[in-house]
Amino acid sequence: MITGPGLLLLWLYGVMVVGALSRSVYQMSTELDRAPLAYSLSALAALVYAFITYTLVRGGEKARRAAFACCAAELAGVLIVGTWTLVEPSAFPDATVWSDYGMGYVFIPVLLPVTAMYWLRRARTQALAA
Repeated sequence: MITGPGLLLLWLYGVMVVGALSRSVYQMSTELDRAPLAYSLSALAALVYAFITYTLVRGGEKARRAAFACCAAELAGVLIVGTWTLVEPSAFPDATVWSDYGMGYVFIPVLLPVTAMYWLRRARTQALAA
């Protein structure tokens, strides 16, 4: 699963773990009372990214299925939070990783799970053919 484009996905998820985790830890430790929902959602995003990174490294069919399900949940989170931040911006005094569909992260949060699910589906098809 982590050959070719899969290696790029692994690298991107690793970068997202570091970005989301460092952002949320800093914000939660210095100004949690300002936007607790936003900072908690960023921490949740970091955990999701970390789990997907772990399953990509682990490999195997069970890990592939877990990564696929987690990518689907990640995509749902990005779409829900992204829409929520546009519909009711007052609920988010500060941005999350998934705000505005990941605009602060060059839309990587919305593109990454779609790309990862495509790659995981393709990896399964190739494994079945082999």
